[in-house]
Amino acid sequence: MSTTPRVILLLSGSLRSGSSNETALRTAQAVAPPGVRTVLHESPAALPHFNPDDDVEPLPEPVARLRAAIEAADGLLICTPEYAGTLPGAFKNLLDWTVGGTEICDKPVAWVNAAAPGRGQGAEATLRTVLGYTGATIVEAACVRVQVDREAVGADGVITEPGVREQLGKVLTVLAEASGQTCPDSPGGTDG
Repeated sequence: MSTTPRVILLLSGSLRSGSSNETALRTAQAVAPPGVRTVLHESPAALPHFNPDDDVEPLPEPVARLRAAIEAADGLLICTPEYAGTLPGAFKNLLDWTVGGTEICDKPVAWVNAAAPGRGQGAEATLRTVLGYTGATIVEAACVRVQVDREAVGADGVITEPGVREQLGKVLTVLAEASGQTCPDSPGGTDG
């Protein structure tokens, strides 16, 4: 892997403060391995409702920040809840804003499913579909399910359970390694 730290942008699909999804991503930040820098993006609530008429320069400021953060990242890690069998509306809106740009194209992306056992597959299926439209590269080996036990969350909002921490560290390692394999000169690619 390169000596330049790989930047992994963390995207939470939940609007709820202290959600299991935010907890999983904050834990990923806490266990980021050497050579990996994580950046937790702001809430999807900051974005305006997607309207193709507004997907022109100058972009709305929150959209410009989102696209700039994606452009600056070497990879993306998503953790989103499932609502009514699919992605929550605010997170689908975030993804809709990425379709018109090329920032996510060929970018390594993975997700962490922090839903209760037996749940979350609808969100995963929708993520897979939408990310296909954006041209993202799904890193299957970094897509995992973790159990967020509220009794194993410290006062700092980070999971203390060693197995989950190790699993999230491995996710970041795999995603960072995949970003090192991304070809910066590929059509629609980015400097990775």
